[in-house]
Amino acid sequence: MKKDPRLERAGVAGFNKPKRTPDHPTKSHIGVAKEGDQVKTIRFGQQGVQGSPKKAGESESYRKRRESFKARHAKDINKGKMSAAYWADKVKW
Repeated sequence: MKKDPRLERAGVAGFNKPKRTPDHPTKSHIGVAKEGDQVKTIRFGQQGVQGSPKKAGESESYRKRRESFKARHAKDINKGKMSAAYWADKVKW
């Protein structure tokens, strides 16, 4: 079976497997999303900005920062795998 050219161009291991792009000027990650027959290359995350993954003993400000991101982007996150907000939420927050 031939590998999809979008996977090679993006340099990712497979569909729905995002990776960091440290050399990209504005976006921190890239992924090739696939849902059913629909395939889309998605760049997401602001370059140079740390997310706020859950961790034991995190500070109150980090918890609020993460919750604010999720509340602000909830509508787009709920669109599913074909939205950049979904991947940013999953990978960075």
